[in-house]
Amino acid sequence: MSGPPILWSIAGTDSGGGAGLAADQRAADAFGVHTCPVVAAVTAQHSQAVLRVDAVDPALLDAQLDALADDLPPRVIKTGVLGSRQNVERLARRIDRLRRRGPLALVIDPVLRASSGAALADRELWAALRGELLPRANVITPNRREVALLLGEPRFARHELPSAARALQSLGPATVCITGGDDADNHGAHDWLLSPQATGWLSLPRVDTPHTHGTGCSFASALAAALALGFVAADAAVLAKMAVAFALRADAALPTPGAGPGPVRLRPGFATDPQLLPRLVDDDLPNAPVARSAGSGAPIGLYAIVDRAERIDAVLAAGVRTVQLRIKAPRADSALHAALTHAIAATRQAGAQLFINDHWALALELGAAGVHLGQEDLLALDASERAELRAAQQAGLALGLSSHSLWELARAAAWQPAYVACGPVWATTTKRMPWRPQSLHNLAWWCAVAPAPVVAIGGILEPAQAAAAARCGASGVCIVRGLGDDPAQQVPPFAAAIDAGRAAPREPVPALPRPSLDPLA
Repeated sequence: MSGPPILWSIAGTDSGGGAGLAADQRAADAFGVHTCPVVAAVTAQHSQAVLRVDAVDPALLDAQLDALADDLPPRVIKTGVLGSRQNVERLARRIDRLRRRGPLALVIDPVLRASSGAALADRELWAALRGELLPRANVITPNRREVALLLGEPRFARHELPSAARALQSLGPATVCITGGDDADNHGAHDWLLSPQATGWLSLPRVDTPHTHGTGCSFASALAAALALGFVAADAAVLAKMAVAFALRADAALPTPGAGPGPVRLRPGFATDPQLLPRLVDDDLPNAPVARSAGSGAPIGLYAIVDRAERIDAVLAAGVRTVQLRIKAPRADSALHAALTHAIAATRQAGAQLFINDHWALALELGAAGVHLGQEDLLALDASERAELRAAQQAGLALGLSSHSLWELARAAAWQPAYVACGPVWATTTKRMPWRPQSLHNLAWWCAVAPAPVVAIGGILEPAQAAAAARCGASGVCIVRGLGDDPAQQVPPFAAAIDAGRAAPREPVPALPRPSLDPLA
């Protein structure tokens, strides 16, 4: 039997329709995931206040889970208001039994207080949550007030959240995403992400709207739905932030259904708006944007990647006008210095653009106009090196960045590069990597959402592939092995294919990208 992935949402009802299971259902629908709503608590509330919270009997919770276990087994469980210590304990035992059958992710939204300030859990329940569920959790999504309650502190300032996230991570969950909805910053919505894949601030401008009821439930459920679709936690957090921002923006001008804040209504269509891609900022906020590099608006076309300086002359003679020199030398020496000097002079004389891979400091020293960095190289920079690179961008340096995943694309957005490379589009043997081939599906999505022109890279060996990449909207198409021994023979058909692809009707933009990394990798 096949169908949409299944998410169990175990939470409380909201008689006002704003939060809890109602919000969880809207989030799952926006992602195309099937939700099984399991009632753990019943609340009496409206848009302004929670008036009463009653936990369901543990036997009734067990009966609901028994009914689902064989017919609708979950890929992900997301929890909200659980009502009682006994319900937490029953759920913990259930998770253990389900995991003996196969992989199961657990996302905890630790709803300890309503946005109105009403308590939704007592100290006994908090202790059970910490002792029973956090050790079993994959992801936890508290806001700042909930972090303080879980860690027994009066409050945390923004600069203290990274250490608070590490303290929560030590209790069990591999991923902690501290949401910034209750932050006093009126300009930005900043969530601190600590995950096996990425760490930093997920940042977007704050949406000015009164319709914020259920924001936390919606974010956690959206993240859980993305996990159910096969995304790793960091990518799921990026999609969840996009989904919530889309809903807040869409509902901002609508009349409020009650006297208090209106509900957050997640809906499809959130993942194709480039303005909703968050920045992943690895250093401290605020992060001043850099100036967009000059010349980023013109199509890049055929982008040749060569591994030695003597190949530069051959590709330039074949008509290539964007070249990357990728020499994997461990450190700068006289030979590398000579190779970069020759490459810079040759491309400058031909009126071509050159990107030096990795050796950015030497490239700057020699007056190169462009550098390309993989994200592992970007992360290896210390604070002074980051400042130097940003200053060089401000002075006109063209920075190209690799990206293989949504969180890497979000990190690239924080640097505002001249272009973003999307790959590997097809399987490649040029270098070993954990990423699945992106395919034309993801390339088309990248081209629509990326913060800069997109260059397609990986496994492009035939002109037909280059044409297909251009139809997806790629500004440039990287050719490595396809250049062959004689670029003069190989370049013209590739260049013609790119031109033909650019002139053809554009491939449609997918509603959602596909995962590019195995969740178990």
